[in-house]
Order: sequence, then structure tokens, then C-alpha cells
Amino acid sequence: MKLKLTLWSAAALAVLAVAPAVHAKPFKWSSASDIPTLDIHSQNNALGNGVHAAIYDSLVYYNSQTFKLEGQLATSWKDISPTQLRFTLRSGVKFSDGMPLTADDVVYSITRAMSKSSNYAVYTQGIDKVVKVNDNTVDLIMKGPNPVLLNQLTELRIMSKAWAEKNKSQEPKDIRTKDETFSHRNAMGSGPYMVKEWQPDQKLVLVKNPNYWGNIPTNVTEIIYTPIKSEATRVAALLSGEIDFVLDPSLQDLSRMRNHANLKVMDGVENRTIFFGMDQFRDELPGSNVKGKNPLKDLRVRKALYQAIDINSISRVTMRGLSQPTGALVAHQVTGWTKGVDKRHPYDPKASRKQLAEAGYPNGFEVDFACPNNRYINDEEICQAVTAMWAKVGIKAKLRTLPLVTYFPMIQRYEASMGWGVPTFDALYSLQSLTRSVGAGGDGNYNAGRYSNPRMDALVERTKKETDLKLRTKLLTEALQLQNDDVAHIPLHNQVIPWAMKKSIDVVHRADNRLDWRLIKVN
Repeated sequence: MKLKLTLWSAAALAVLAVAPAVHAKPFKWSSASDIPTLDIHSQNNALGNGVHAAIYDSLVYYNSQTFKLEGQLATSWKDISPTQLRFTLRSGVKFSDGMPLTADDVVYSITRAMSKSSNYAVYTQGIDKVVKVNDNTVDLIMKGPNPVLLNQLTELRIMSKAWAEKNKSQEPKDIRTKDETFSHRNAMGSGPYMVKEWQPDQKLVLVKNPNYWGNIPTNVTEIIYTPIKSEATRVAALLSGEIDFVLDPSLQDLSRMRNHANLKVMDGVENRTIFFGMDQFRDELPGSNVKGKNPLKDLRVRKALYQAIDINSISRVTMRGLSQPTGALVAHQVTGWTKGVDKRHPYDPKASRKQLAEAGYPNGFEVDFACPNNRYINDEEICQAVTAMWAKVGIKAKLRTLPLVTYFPMIQRYEASMGWGVPTFDALYSLQSLTRSVGAGGDGNYNAGRYSNPRMDALVERTKKETDLKLRTKLLTEALQLQNDDVAHIPLHNQVIPWAMKKSIDVVHRADNRLDWRLIKVN
């Protein structure tokens, strides 16, 4: 059984008409893992997407303080018809090499995101084609009405067509292979920063883009990111002043950091749900001692695994209270969530053993259990705790923990699963990616267990096009409840995100666990 913690979150941006502050300084930050790529259409990864937002712009983005959509590269948009949306582009925008951004770049970039090797099809779902009207105007032609198109566009960033063609990067890097394109290690965007240096797993250095179109409050001219896997080492670097900011401080050190004279901690609930996925597709479960069949295809077995997990203990001990136990596949900020779908199956080891016996496994069975060890808050510790809980009901989980760079390609090979954030703040994003049968156009692209239910597929397809918002929300809730009834995944909790930093740092805490590079100040 291979399980994954995965996150998805939305990005927010406030481009303010404020002159840059003086006394420019570098901003040095860290978290446990490195970004997987600089290619903006290759691997849909929350940490990477957040960094990409410093280098590249999208047509629209979320305002960090209100989380309402606002124009970025687009200054306005209007419906030409229910299936045609027209965008007017911001004039005077240049890429960091000085080349002007035009409609050709927008058409090229969104089309590139729709290519076979792209992992961003979930954001292009419903788009039929992108059409240049003139150098300053672009039309998106839809296959049908799409009520969340603008939300999807927040994660579709625009790169230079000429640069990509010159450097033979017309197609995104395929994360399922080891092949690299120039765009994997290099970038050309119109955002406030540009890449000076990237040494994977060691250091990423961004510097101010001299051609950036916006006036923003930040006084940061250089951003230095250092991935540090060890929690103790990250904390030590912050305490010593070597770095300014830690995105994922160790929970056991939070009290010390809160009481430190030179540090502060900001808390916020993330729109990311941590869950386990289960292989419900293969006829024989790899890594199991059960031969010729797959126990995880049996609802009773999946429910037994669920009910063997003491989520309150994990919240209290493993997460030190910084989690919200949940029974839903999405957090409460997401359209479709209700208190009803948030209700968990009760913790009941006795019921777990009974269901395993009824399914034909009175003595339990062995199962492979793959988890990340540097992606989510205490991800490895969560999996260790669950392994011990499953052992009490007879499930012998052979735990393997792996770094993000190894773990995420496993997801694309249907070998792992564990966590999801929702950049669109709409449950369709999670349902299409995690519970829709694997298919084209982003359907099931993170459905690692390859769960499949015709009723779920029908609900997802209907919500893609339903424009009656009240009815659409009801359909999303129905689909979330179906996922609960089928135990397609085992939800654990929503992350509560603490950010630790020097008191001299000013940032805006976001529900997508993403820094807004335009608003950072170093005092």
C-alpha cells in the first residue's frame, strides 16, 4: 500500500501602487525540501508553484489580503459568450531579458500547459483552445461553460515563447522520466524576480527583475532559498541569524521560538488536507503477503484501516495540537465543504478487527507503505504513528519514507499518495484530481490508488460545467460524501501552518502556505 501526503493551495497577490522602500536587503529562507523544477508546466507541486510565482506572472492572481481574484498580466476580461472569455493584456510588460510580452506568449504558454508532458492539465480542464485576437488581446475558447476558469488561471503562468523555442523547451519536462529540458534548470518570466543561480538541493538565488512592470512595497532585492532537511538544523540556522524565515519550523521548538527575544511565529490554517491513498486498482497488491488478490479493493478493509487510526492522538502528540482532524477530502475554506462531510468514521480498533475478519483477513496482512519525509508537517512521524496503530489490528505496514524529489515521481507512477491543497478553493480541483477515474485532461492525475466509481465520474463531469452555483455546490458536497462512503482515501487532518521568522521580517500569512514576494519587508 503506497500512501501519499499531497497539498494544493491557491496563490494570492497584491500588486500595490507603492514606491519600493529604501535600505534594500536580502531575504534568506528555508524549508525541508527543494523545488522539483523551474519548469512552470512540469510538476504541479505547491512549494514549486509558490517559488514560480516570484519569477513568472499569470493572467489573474489572488490578492493576498482578501483572496479575491485580481488582474496580473490581464487588466480586464469579459464574456464574449458562455464559452468564450476575452482578456486584455497589460501594456508595457517585459520579460526579464527585456523582450516585450505579447498575446503570442500567452497563447503559447497556456497551450504548452495542455501538452502531454505537462502536469497542469487540471488547470486547463475545459479549455478547447487559446486564440490571439491582436497583440494585446487573447480569447479562451471553452468546450463548455466553466464556472472556475478564473481560479484555474491563477496557476497557469506565462513564459517567453521566443526563449522556450530558442532553448528547445517547447514541451515541459516529463517528471516520469530523467530527461531534462533547458527550462528545468532555467527560467524566463515577467515576475518581480529572476533566477541568478540554482543548485538543486543546495541553494536557489533570485534577484530583482530590472524590467518588472509593477511598483511594489518590498525592499528585498535578493531572495536566497536553502533547503534544509533536518528540523534541528533549520531551527539552529534561524536562531543563529543565518536565515531570516522558516516555512516549516519543527513543532517541538515552537514554544522556544515564540518566546525568543528576536523571533516571532505566525499561525494560520492551510487549505491543505493530509490523507492516505490506497491502491484499489491492481489485482494483486505489490509488497503484500496476500497473493492473487488485492485486499484494498474491499471496502471493509479500507474502512478497517481508517477506523484503526486514532486521529486525536496524532493531533495531540504527533502534531502538538497544530492540526484540524477532518473527515473531508478538502478544508473548510473550499467550496463544497460542509460539517456533514467533515464527520469522520469513528476510531474503533475492535470494529477494524471485525471488518478485517469478515473480509477474510482475521490475522491481517502485510502492506507496502510509502510516505514523504520532507514535504508536509511531521509527515514521517505521522506515518510512523499510523504504522504502530495499524499493527494493533494486524496490518503489518512496511514503512518506507522518501524525500520529495523521489516521492513525487512515484505518485505519477501510481505508487504513492499523501496530501492535497486546493489552489482554486473549489472542491472540483481535488475531486477531479483525486477521485475522478484516470483519463485525459487532468482527470485522476493524482488518483494514485486509481479509485473509480461511475457515479463519482458523473458528478465531477457535471460540476465542471454547471453554472447554477447553488446546485453546483450541492453536487460537490454529494461527491465529497461519496468519497467518504467509499473510503476512496483516508482523510487525516488539515494542516495548521506556523511560520517562524526574525522580528525584523514582515510577511502576509496565506492559507496556501505561500509567500507573497511582493509584500515581504526586511526592517
